[in-house]
Amino acid sequence: MPVVFVIALDWTLRTTVRAQLRELGIDALGMDSPDDVGRAVAEGQLPSVVVLEAAAPVADHPAIRTLVERVPTILIASRTETVPLPPARAVLYRPVRIEEIIARVRRWLPEGHAT
Repeated sequence: MPVVFVIALDWTLRTTVRAQLRELGIDALGMDSPDDVGRAVAEGQLPSVVVLEAAAPVADHPAIRTLVERVPTILIASRTETVPLPPARAVLYRPVRIEEIIARVRRWLPEGHAT
């Protein structure tokens, strides 16, 4: 089963995206800090896709930047908050519909897992 990391300080974004992915049979892990990401990777959880909220304490972290360089990432960014954006496969600006995020995730999952 593919794994998707949903990394966001905004709990409503994190839980809503995670719940929708899980309804589709995708193992989605919700995280709100670089430490959470580090623990998941240390436990052998490697994502197929990352959904990342562009928030300074998280998106600026070196470990998160390294993950974004290696894994297809959908960055959820604000048009008003100025945060250096890590390189990502897609940037979706708020307001964004959850369905749009889910469609991008499904597009990038390994063949046969985009339920």
